[in-house]
Amino acid sequence: MSSVNDTLLANRESGKGSLVGYYPAGYPTVKDSVDALVAMAENGCDVLEIGVPYSDPVMDGLIIQVATEEARAAGFVLGDLFEVIRQVRARVATPLLVMSYWNPVLRFGVEKFAEEMLASGAQGMITPDLVPDEAAQWLEVSQAKGLDRVFLVAPSSSNERVAANADASKGFVYSVSTMGITGERATLDALARDLVGRVKSLSKTPTCVGVGISTAEQVREVNGYADGAIVGTAFVKAYREDGLPGLVAKTKELAAGLG
Repeated sequence: MSSVNDTLLANRESGKGSLVGYYPAGYPTVKDSVDALVAMAENGCDVLEIGVPYSDPVMDGLIIQVATEEARAAGFVLGDLFEVIRQVRARVATPLLVMSYWNPVLRFGVEKFAEEMLASGAQGMITPDLVPDEAAQWLEVSQAKGLDRVFLVAPSSSNERVAANADASKGFVYSVSTMGITGERATLDALARDLVGRVKSLSKTPTCVGVGISTAEQVREVNGYADGAIVGTAFVKAYREDGLPGLVAKTKELAAGLG
């Protein structure tokens, strides 16, 4: 099992729950993104997701889109991702996943991308726009190299799709809380609880809930029925508004929702 899987299961068994934190590489600079990710790990995030800035982020809400656009405008290139990972890994041992749309990986080369992730210290990758049916090469390469692969399921997913994506996942299954793009929401869709229930009835793979989580109460609520709460927009917004001190404060605030 991966350290991501081990962390989620250990936290669930202890009653603590898990906070999974997303932050884009290169925002606002490569160095700043390293410091941001380290701060998140040191102040309450149990697993890190490092986002890859991309020109067509179909799942990302406005706050994350603007951040990734700024990173690209500042000169971020895909090779910088692995330097971010190396620098973060040199400072913290927190399990770490890349979150990337599939086109950048294809352009870079699937096997080469996997080798670079492994060499830099990442545990694997979340692929929001890739389904197992179209992921033969990634399934083969990730299996050979022992990398996690996280696929998404949504409230609209059929039980057949939920089972297929969950069984193909390693590390955890990403359960999307509601239909739509990422962003903060006042309340979470009740469909998230039903979706997690379906994942758990069809697979033994842990599942974490993302999209719309921005408060300690929501983190607590999600960890009551899932294996972790995924937060991205709230962290990026906190950094945008108040820099590293704001990000540290937000991480501590959300981590307070854990047991």
